[in-house]
Formats: sequence, C-alpha cells, structure tokens
Amino acid sequence: MSKMSTEVVPQPLALRRHALSGPTMGSRWSAVFWSNAKVDADALTRRLQAAVDRVEQQMSAWRRDSDLERLNAAPVGAWMAIPRELARVLATALDIGRRSEGAFDIGVGDLVRAWGCGGGSRTPDAELIAGVAGRPSFEPPKTLQLDMAGGRARRLAPLRLDLSGIAKGFGVDELARELGATGCSCWLVGIDGEMRAEGVKPDGRPWAVAHEKPVPGAREVLGVLELSGAAVATSGSYRHGVEVGGRTISHTMDPGRGAPLENDLSAVTVLAETCMAADAWATALLVAGAARGPELARRQGLAALFVQTDGEVLEAWP
Repeated sequence: MSKMSTEVVPQPLALRRHALSGPTMGSRWSAVFWSNAKVDADALTRRLQAAVDRVEQQMSAWRRDSDLERLNAAPVGAWMAIPRELARVLATALDIGRRSEGAFDIGVGDLVRAWGCGGGSRTPDAELIAGVAGRPSFEPPKTLQLDMAGGRARRLAPLRLDLSGIAKGFGVDELARELGATGCSCWLVGIDGEMRAEGVKPDGRPWAVAHEKPVPGAREVLGVLELSGAAVATSGSYRHGVEVGGRTISHTMDPGRGAPLENDLSAVTVLAETCMAADAWATALLVAGAARGPELARRQGLAALFVQTDGEVLEAWP
C-alpha cells in the first residue's frame, strides 16, 4: 500500500492552498482546498483517511470481513444489523435502480465474480457463468429488504450484492462532509475520476475538472468541466476490463443480458448534487446505451455527456 502524502503550496495571498491525498479502494483519494486558518495537515489527512477507510470496510466486495460481504454471507431471510452509512447507500441504490428501470442493479455480484471482474479470481469461470444464468432477477423488495429505522437488512433470494457502482462516489461525499465540518468552504475532493467541488477558487473561478477522452491505455482530455457546488462521475468500458479470448470485456455487467456490457457507448459522465448519485447514474446511463440513455437522463433531470464508441458526443441537459 502506498504511503499517504501531504503537500502545502504557498500562495501570495492570505489564503494558502493545501493538497492532501492517500490510498483507498484500489486507487487514491485527494483533497485540495484553500484556507486562511492554520491547518494541521497531518491530523486532517488522518481524518480524511479514516472516512474513506470506513466506507471501504463497510462496502468493499474485495474484503471478506466488510459489512457488505457479511450481508452477502448471511442466510437468506435472516435480518442482519448494518451500519447507517451502508443502509443509506443501499437505499439510494434501490431508488436509482427503480428509477433507471433496472439499468442500475446491485444484485449482479455473482455475475461480476463469475466473469472475473470482482473480488476473487481475475479469470472468467465458465462453470460459474453457467450457474448464474438462471438466477432470479434483482427485484427489490422481493429480493432485498431494508429496515432503516432498525438499522438492518436481509436478502430474500440467493443474490450477491455489489456496490462498486456507487460506493466510490459515496466515499467522495464522505471526504466532502469531513472537509465541510472543518469550516472550509472552497475545496475539490475526489477518488480517481469521481470528484466533488464546493465554492470557487480565490481568483473567483470555479474548479476545472478534465473530461477524459475514452481511449484505452492513454490519458487524453476531451474537454473541461467547471464545478462549484456539484459532483461529477464517469463510468466507461475503456479503462478496466478482463481479457477473454484476445479481447477485453467490460467490467460493467448488463443485468438485462446477464453478461458483461456490450453496447454503443464508451463512457458516460454525469453531473449531480452528490457524487454518490453521479456515480450510480453514470453506470445506469452507460448500461442504458445511446438509444435510451439521453432520454432517461432528461426524464430524471440529469446533466450527462455520452461518448459513443465512434467518438460522437451526445449531451443531455435538464
């Protein structure tokens, strides 16, 4: 695991720019902010690291001791106590699953593992793939029930839950919450490409975030998004995948087909108030495809950019 790092960059103004970072969820978190108060960078780094560590401990599909994996291992029909953060993410996931007409589906954990895209083997397993082909579809509340007041959940079908399409976004929101609690009002936080910004920089300009061109094996900028009081997340089939028969298959599952996603989109970027929502909707719209995605985004009042496999960019604005 890489070490946490801190950097303080002096500014000619009374405000000083601070940049903190650390490891999480197989990637790195970052926080950039301005403050005219004295900042204990080491203490704040530990506080932010603890926030993302808590999310990983609760929601990781790669850790057998995570709260999510304990729920997956619990007997079908048995209630299990879960942390309030996990309950909130599960409730949001179910809501977006319903509103996206099933395009966002957290019940694909068995498919993810069978195709070598999640915790466990990184190689597709033909026997496992055949074994999940006839499994029941994810239809909450028929397959998952939440007791928000009681802080518990239970599965009603033998389905494995996977929160990889929403947990990272929630982690960004937790970074934002921690920074906001310090009184800071000008910041940009992120985990990998999921970002959330508040306020404007000292020069009065919003935060600039690169919109990456979906080119495998390269880092190229397609455009620049300006953020203030908003979050952005991108879901795509170009950065992560599994090699099968000489070709790379997507790590995103298509719940309708019960197989890795294959459609006419390379990436979808969504702007929303929270990064949790942006993260989940980016996945949902990617699965929906170029034919259904833009109209779905408009109906849900979302701002989204769709990059097709031929390079054409489609836009949807509320």
